[in-house]
Amino acid sequence: MTSTDTREGTEDSGPGGYAAARLGLLQEEARSGPSRRRTLAQLTDRWLAGLFTAAAPAARGLALVAVGGYGRGELSPRSDLDLLLLHDGSSPDTVAAVADRLWYPVWDLGLALDHSVRTPAEARGTAADDLKVQLGLLDARHLAGDLTLTTGLRTTVLADWRNQAPRRLPELRDLCADRAGRAGELRFLLEPDLKEAHGGLRDATALRAVAASWLADAPREGLDAARRTLLDVRDALHLSTGRATDRLSLQEQDQVAARLGLLDADILLRQVYEAARVISYAGDVTWREVGRVLRARSARPRLRALIGGGRPAPERTPLAEGVVEQDGEVVLARTARPDRDPVLPLRAAAAAAEAGLPLSLHAVRRLAADTAPMPVPWPAEAREQLVTLLGSGPATVEVWDALEAEGLITRLLPDWERVRCRPQRNAVHVWTVDRHLTETAVRASRNIRRVGRPDLLLVAALLHDIGKGWPGDHSVAGETIVKDVAARIGFDRQDVSVLAALVRHHLLLVETATRRDLDDPATIQLVADAVGSQSTLELLHALTEADALATGPAAWSSWRASLVAGLVRRVSAVLAGDAPADLPETAPTAEQERLAVEAVVTGGPVLVLRAQPGEEDAADGPAPEQPEPLGVELRIAVPERGGVLPAVAGVLALHRLTVRTAELRPMELPDITAAGASVLLLDWRVAAEYGSLPQAARLRADLVRALDGSLDIAARLAERDAAYPRRRAGVAAPPRVTVADAASRHATVIEVRAHDAPGLLHRIGRALETAGVRVRSAHVGTLGANVVDSFYVTDAKGAPLTDAEAATVARDLETTLREG
Repeated sequence: MTSTDTREGTEDSGPGGYAAARLGLLQEEARSGPSRRRTLAQLTDRWLAGLFTAAAPAARGLALVAVGGYGRGELSPRSDLDLLLLHDGSSPDTVAAVADRLWYPVWDLGLALDHSVRTPAEARGTAADDLKVQLGLLDARHLAGDLTLTTGLRTTVLADWRNQAPRRLPELRDLCADRAGRAGELRFLLEPDLKEAHGGLRDATALRAVAASWLADAPREGLDAARRTLLDVRDALHLSTGRATDRLSLQEQDQVAARLGLLDADILLRQVYEAARVISYAGDVTWREVGRVLRARSARPRLRALIGGGRPAPERTPLAEGVVEQDGEVVLARTARPDRDPVLPLRAAAAAAEAGLPLSLHAVRRLAADTAPMPVPWPAEAREQLVTLLGSGPATVEVWDALEAEGLITRLLPDWERVRCRPQRNAVHVWTVDRHLTETAVRASRNIRRVGRPDLLLVAALLHDIGKGWPGDHSVAGETIVKDVAARIGFDRQDVSVLAALVRHHLLLVETATRRDLDDPATIQLVADAVGSQSTLELLHALTEADALATGPAAWSSWRASLVAGLVRRVSAVLAGDAPADLPETAPTAEQERLAVEAVVTGGPVLVLRAQPGEEDAADGPAPEQPEPLGVELRIAVPERGGVLPAVAGVLALHRLTVRTAELRPMELPDITAAGASVLLLDWRVAAEYGSLPQAARLRADLVRALDGSLDIAARLAERDAAYPRRRAGVAAPPRVTVADAASRHATVIEVRAHDAPGLLHRIGRALETAGVRVRSAHVGTLGANVVDSFYVTDAKGAPLTDAEAATVARDLETTLREG
């Protein structure tokens, strides 16, 4: 330590002086990023060096060492101080006294401290047993005291790391994989952990450790910038929250974005995702190289023994024109000429995906640097290679990411830039927009035997949400974009029209099936008019399933699959020439008829609660890729009368049953009495919030009381809400109630979109009852934390509401929900 360093350390050694200087630094808005972290580390260095000098003036056989993030000089506002007090073992009493004079001032200031006291031999032994300790010591940096101790430790730790790399690197790779399994993929999470998630700061540190082993190295381009981005975001998060947190929660994102000078939280997330993508891709490439090197090392002694020395040339297996396999990767052939072969990137990618092999980093970079521009429109081979790539299943994703990492995707499809790393603020979606699109293509590849034009299905899957990068309805914007993209790719006018229709209507089937009355001819005709042909309907059906499966577990179920399939059958009949009025109504099952008859005979509700699908579910057989149904089946038959919907929904809420899906419709029984009898059938799926399901007899008893007015559901729910108020992170979007124009010839359709909450359906039912309308049928669906419900209502005489009446009902219902 120089005399200047000693003087400065002494001046700053007092806790008050350091605390004031630290606070002043953190409040400097002009200083941020690497400069602030570096200055904070230097300020802390001087303070700790001053403490050390005051505690151990001689400093022989004793040294203070920064390790881990502090050793790298990366001090965020709330970072731990990772310190090692290193000693030669000659004076334990002195070491203990110095430790006390170092640690207590740190604790007194409320700083987090991760400390240890060891000899070099002890530190080396602990590192041999604990990989995390060894990783921290790789960044050891001398702060004060005996420099020879620190230098000797660094030399031996680095030597040990390099000598033990064949054993320790697989251990580090497993550690990273386990952490990724727990914390998830940083580049897709709405509330990511900047440190622990895959592609986060710990992975960046692991890549530094791999480089220090001299066994392999990560791709360097963009890696330091990505790491700086995550560190800057963490700094802003610490300053915004005042806490040592690495989780970028939703409620903090706007503040963090503002502190970083960004327009909004979406831009912040996109920067985080882009940085995470760089780090995760670098990790994938690096760990693949580590595996290759270790395999080669283990095989080389055996080969030398067999052939008497020398190094055999790696085997190269042709895969496609200009593309070969070598050592488990896809590389370019020696004769490949990217500058004369614009299709080569797609050909290499398709070959890699079909073979289930990664594209080598060198090959992708050469393609990015040398490939000639693709002619517009694309030649037929390019289009075919794109379809082959998209149809290769899960292997498509890794190959696509490799092309995207080097900018080849946006070069081929410029509109991709707007959806790249774009977040989706919807709990139903588990991916960013771009990853959702590639995942949809993966899912669609399993349906290509169901359609006559698999090429159109796969391209539509890739592009169906391309409009999400533009203002307004993404389906409308996407229709315009895809016309240009499809023509660029080289599809003819008719195919371009089909692709545009698929993108425009990719939500039509699932929204209609879950929100409309499928017995209403107007519903079927509306879909038939939009689709236009049997072949387009076939493609749209397959795309709908792939899109939902690629969205997340809450977006698809056997119930939705059966509704969509039923809608497709009806629309297909119309497209084949059958008139909508001639479409048969859904035939009731034997169980539905039995329950309805029993309800009429007894004059009260009859219900069945069971965990297995009903007869109608089993009739079609299990559909591929369908998850288990959400919740259990609840089937109720009640003689038609007012108040059934709020009564049933209220009883379920009292029993803490969440409504996942619900259908309500009338069923006529002309054979029971001369005048005929009408029964309401309710087919619902419910799930217990916690604990076990209630007994069916208890549900029925409470339903009887609710219907006769002796059970005040509203009061009971209000009492429970007062005793156990709901906790919610952030503020949910307000409810929205609309009237669906021309959705039915026989009723008025009221649509409700709101945040799900206990008793919500009960409150909707009561509000409709108060409005004096009759619920002819209801279609209720829950997607994550949101509900999308459709109610077919009429006036007391069974006629659709007038426009003015419908607008009043919708407005009053929305007001009720907002106030509730």
